[in-house]
Amino acid sequence: MSELKSKPKLASGLGNQELDKAEQQFKEFDENIKSMTKDRLDQAPQKEVEQQNKLSQHEISNSKDLYLKPARAIAAREKFNEDYRKDYEFSKEYVRFIPENKEIIGETIELWTKPFAGMPCEFWQVPTGKPVWGPRYLAERIAGCKYHRFVMQQNSQMGSDGMGQYYGSMVADTTIQRLDALPVSTRKSIFMGAGV
Repeated sequence: MSELKSKPKLASGLGNQELDKAEQQFKEFDENIKSMTKDRLDQAPQKEVEQQNKLSQHEISNSKDLYLKPARAIAAREKFNEDYRKDYEFSKEYVRFIPENKEIIGETIELWTKPFAGMPCEFWQVPTGKPVWGPRYLAERIAGCKYHRFVMQQNSQMGSDGMGQYYGSMVADTTIQRLDALPVSTRKSIFMGAGV
């Protein structure tokens, strides 16, 4: 929070008291927002969304193999750390998955990846709704695209002034999966660290 250069001076003492109350309420709200840590956000329940593409196993097995390649790559200046070679080899294996864009249904997914230092930054254009082959790190990156919805919780009094009482505190209500990558074999969601 940035401090005001100078606090306005009001002619009446009542006006100054109201200004002090408003400043205190703002500070409490600011502290509440700062307390939203990643651990606290991850405790929000996952919103269940129905799968968009209901492809049968026959349709999946008869579909053409579509192998994804990056549309653009920008070389890295740093060296690859050989301590991560085993993780890199695992992450770059091609896996088959069905990408879904749950926010804009049917829209192509466009995103950048750089899973390890020393690797180039890669721009991907991933078609949705059909089985594709892509590196595991791409599937994990797509499956990791989610956001948190915040709401005001009405169970606690935050303050009061001459205008009335104020209730509520900011909490993470739900976690919403924005993009997803469904493995072709099990059709469950791939989250960070999970295999395909």
